[in-house]
Amino acid sequence: MQAKLSVVALSIAAVFALGACGQKEEPKPVAAPAAPAAPAPKPEVTVKLGHVAPMTGPQAHLGKDNENGARLAIDELNAQGLEIGGAKVKFELIAEDDQADPKQGTIVAQKLVDAKVNGIIGHLNSGTTIPASKLYSDAGLPQISGSATNPTYTQQGFKTAFRVMANDVQQGKALGEFAAKQGAKSVAIVDDRTAYGQGLADEFKKSAEAAGLKVVATEYTNDKATDFKAILTKIKSKKDDLVFFGGMDAQGGPMAKQMKDLGIKAKFLGGDGVCTPEFMKLGGEATEGQYCSLPGMPLEKLAKGPEFKDKFVKKFNAEIQLYSPYVYDAVMVMADSMKRANSVDPVKYLAEVGKTSYDGVTAKISFDEFGDLKGGAISMYQYKGGKLEYVETIGGSPMDAVKAEVKEAVAEVKDAAKAVAGAATDAAKSAAGSATEAGKEAVKAGADAVKGAADATKAAVEKK
Repeated sequence: MQAKLSVVALSIAAVFALGACGQKEEPKPVAAPAAPAAPAPKPEVTVKLGHVAPMTGPQAHLGKDNENGARLAIDELNAQGLEIGGAKVKFELIAEDDQADPKQGTIVAQKLVDAKVNGIIGHLNSGTTIPASKLYSDAGLPQISGSATNPTYTQQGFKTAFRVMANDVQQGKALGEFAAKQGAKSVAIVDDRTAYGQGLADEFKKSAEAAGLKVVATEYTNDKATDFKAILTKIKSKKDDLVFFGGMDAQGGPMAKQMKDLGIKAKFLGGDGVCTPEFMKLGGEATEGQYCSLPGMPLEKLAKGPEFKDKFVKKFNAEIQLYSPYVYDAVMVMADSMKRANSVDPVKYLAEVGKTSYDGVTAKISFDEFGDLKGGAISMYQYKGGKLEYVETIGGSPMDAVKAEVKEAVAEVKDAAKAVAGAATDAAKSAAGSATEAGKEAVKAGADAVKGAADATKAAVEKK
């Protein structure tokens, strides 16, 4: 029985084997070529820039103005989709409030150091910038201020400290020279005892005395005061020609108003701290005819100035107060240094900051061996009809002045050309076949204007 089963099993196996041999073998499918591996996404890195300014207190409007300048730069950098060191870069602003107080300034500085930011923009005030700069230097963090003007900031020997505007030595000298040009013979000086106010007043005094002015009074206040009648009463008795104030608009505006209330006839002169819309708001009618200075060329005379103003106003629905264009440039200079170093590491890009040659909104920016802006110009303004009216520019790079004069002269040529075209049209209409005498005179006046403007352009270009 077992033998029969074995035979049957063998027979069945043989049948299946023969059947299989008779089948056509199907070709094996060819594997599709493997798709190339997708490139690995580029790494992303967040670059944190610390920004410090007073965001509360009487100078909060200036602090917000500074911060807005920085934020505008940050937004534009992020829109560019920059790659640095093989990584996509996203800039982030870490904003801190130092309340314009030196002690608070060092507290927030240490906070930013601990947060391992990649660089520092600020501080606004010299009084907070100077003590904070030691902490940044110890941490190896590049620091670029768009508003701190006291010379001490860059004279401490820190390789990390830079500023993108003229310092108080340059500004004080220009202010003293300007006071003398206005015919002043005697001057009273008031400062707020801050690093900025005192520093600017000291430099003004040196320059004024060198120009032959007599300093008949020196008085002091603070950056929180609003009542100046006591010191102004003393000044009134000196019958000086000019009162110089070293301080900010929160004190300068009320001081100018109280000068008027006390019947003081002397002109008021201040530095960049009072060259603001807020000064006019606080001083009211008393600001009419008064003078102030700003580092740099007027924004409207700079190639990129009008565009910056339009972007700023559109984005923030606010007028520029004071330093925002400089803070914008400070951010851009720091980013440019990172790009040139191909690194966002402070240790690696710090050296590139000192080598900067950047065509900014406020100037062609480059630094001397101390970190100060080379060739810092100072422009003088007068308050007229509720606006700041440009008077003149003192110092700075001669080429900057030439460029501004050329731009202004070209504009005059265009205006004169329009006048000629209009005069010619009027002359043609005045009589068939010939122009009237009035038409001839209009054409001649227009031609003279074109020639005068063209001569001004030529003179500006030929300046050395």
